[in-house]
Amino acid sequence: MRIYDETLKSRLMLGTARYPSPQILKQAILASGAEIVTVSLRREAAGERAGQKFWDLIRETGVKVLPNTAGCHSVREAVTTAQMAREVFRTNLVKLEVIGDADTLQPDLFGLVEATRILTEDGFQVLAYTTEDLVAADRLVEAGCRVLMPWGSPIGSARGLNNVYGLRAMRARFPDLTLLVDAGIGVPSHAAQAMELGYDGVLLSSAVALAGNPVTMARGFRLAVEAGRLAFEADPLQPRDMAEASTPVLGQALLGGAVFA
Repeated sequence: MRIYDETLKSRLMLGTARYPSPQILKQAILASGAEIVTVSLRREAAGERAGQKFWDLIRETGVKVLPNTAGCHSVREAVTTAQMAREVFRTNLVKLEVIGDADTLQPDLFGLVEATRILTEDGFQVLAYTTEDLVAADRLVEAGCRVLMPWGSPIGSARGLNNVYGLRAMRARFPDLTLLVDAGIGVPSHAAQAMELGYDGVLLSSAVALAGNPVTMARGFRLAVEAGRLAFEADPLQPRDMAEASTPVLGQALLGGAVFA
């Protein structure tokens, strides 16, 4: 999977919030096989004692950090947070969120495009949390974004892929762009479905962190993502309206008892 200049073996990204303990977070990261984890600058301050322990844990796993602008509701807030994150994390990569609705946490697409343009002109490599809206996607690409992250359903809802048609249309519109499904995935079958649509990867957070056993769930998602990608690459059988026999008629036994091979 290509994320700008990075080539990754894993197609699974993991959030780091709301885990029962730092040790379980570490075990879940390792079980998932993820090579990138997202971190909110608001939640982790590098200069604080608790923040230092968090960074020590992340370093032990060997993963890369993708800062995000989670919780930002305006262009100015998102841009400022991204600029601060670049100073703290020493990376131009940023997962850009500009939230427009407090109830659904739906992205503000107008603000997202504006913030993307500002940040790409400032040298950032933006991964945009968006919807499956194709017009907004076109504008984001025009603004310099090379990784789109459409939601499956609202953040934390665990409802899976609400608009499969829209996600399939986005994949068809941007065959050479890196696309990842972000938000709303609740169980491994949701992740497998996203991968079967041809998406390059998925980002998970609550589905693992809030599971009864986060480590086991992380491993389940790892296997589901791998299985879904293999299914896509294998060119799967397409659905049919009518039955089609899986056993050939040629060679069946006749009523007289004779068999013709």
